[in-house]
Amino acid sequence: MLNKPHIAAPIIGSSKIEHLDQAIAALEIKLSEDEIKSLEELYQPHPILGHA
Repeated sequence: MLNKPHIAAPIIGSSKIEHLDQAIAALEIKLSEDEIKSLEELYQPHPILGHA
């Protein structure tokens, strides 16, 4: 998400301190363009329910 300028605030939903620690540690992960493309290939966005 750090490579997506249109994302202002991801929802991480941490309910335990370990979840927050993992989210912070993820800031150190650097993906190549090919890795990002591979991860996003099959993603299909879904409409947000309850919004026009």
